[in-house]
Amino acid sequence: MATQIKSKLRAPFGVGMMFASNGAIFAALLPWYPLVAERLGLSSIEFGFIVASFAVGALLSSALPAPLIARFGAIKVAIAGTLLLALAIAGAAWAGTGWAFALCIFLAGFFDAIVDVAQNVAGIRVQDTVQRSILSSMHALWSLGALLSGLLATAVAASGFMDMRSYLALVAVTCVVLVTAGGLLVGQSASRQDLETKNNAGSHSRRQLFRLVFLASLPLIVIAICGTVVEDIANNWAAMAGVQIGGLTPQTAGVVYSVMVGSQCVGRFTGDLLIQRYGSSLVARLGGLLTATGGILVVATTGNTLLLFLGLALAGYGSATLVPSALSAAAKIPGVTEGAGVTLVSWLMRVGFLATSPIIGTVTNSIGLRWGLGALMIVGVATFLLAPSLRTAGEPIAADTESLT
Repeated sequence: MATQIKSKLRAPFGVGMMFASNGAIFAALLPWYPLVAERLGLSSIEFGFIVASFAVGALLSSALPAPLIARFGAIKVAIAGTLLLALAIAGAAWAGTGWAFALCIFLAGFFDAIVDVAQNVAGIRVQDTVQRSILSSMHALWSLGALLSGLLATAVAASGFMDMRSYLALVAVTCVVLVTAGGLLVGQSASRQDLETKNNAGSHSRRQLFRLVFLASLPLIVIAICGTVVEDIANNWAAMAGVQIGGLTPQTAGVVYSVMVGSQCVGRFTGDLLIQRYGSSLVARLGGLLTATGGILVVATTGNTLLLFLGLALAGYGSATLVPSALSAAAKIPGVTEGAGVTLVSWLMRVGFLATSPIIGTVTNSIGLRWGLGALMIVGVATFLLAPSLRTAGEPIAADTESLT
């Protein structure tokens, strides 16, 4: 009995290590953003478009995860992708121009999208194996990794103990080692291959199936985008908000990022329990209300650091379960394989990353960052309205649908 329990815990623990390490890699760079922007002399608009190159890279790699996972397996893809992602993040420290910095962020987005799908597929397969909800907790570990990494990076930047180049190189090596160890712990639990049925339909039927699948996944995509908008604000604008709204110094502004990601982490750790008890739809609807309230508080902030912290914390907590809930539902859409369903939603949700920062940067340049972060109110309302789709996303599209790979 003890051996069986240990075996069931080992695979979730391994996936958790992968998620936590993935969160830690990118978060190690984020608290340095104000210093990088200052060093390179970037305006709000320039900075907004540069960090949006992360989403461009992610979109361009969107066709790769499903075939790579089918050929090599989710674990191997996650490990190899993490290595390349770590090199891109470490390389950002050496960027001497805005274009070089944008290239590193672009490559980070390119490889992160592949890792993201691979580790989510691994998490969903392990979740099916242990027969209990774990994906929200896996995303919580991602947030925890990001939180701890962000706090450590903020402390290093503020103290001057280590320069950015040495620090990011150290984080890169550490995270690659942890992801590899996590993959070994997962072992064969995530090795199940996507099942395919025979394709006997003509091209017209296949196009019709794709249209039905897309329509079924559209609400999930919008909900996932709502989640990524909040994550994008945390990644790219929380530290900036600390400086421009909260009056913090660039060296200490990373604490605002930590507050937002920390609240999201708490929301994700409690998410599995709440979803199992009340359902993902109700949890997401409540989250939408909290996110909208957080946006109102941020817009109302006029130099009050505590009010800024509270608003961003509410938004982080409220959005916590949106992405894992949308991806879990995407893996269950009839007519598509797990990898294809997660890839479809994961790919299109990154449109949120592509649009968010340029829009916020443009609004900030015109009327201030407080109003740019007012996007949180829109996200909250959209989440509240679309939350019921999480409950019905897994219902059959048609009795005779075939697998779309």
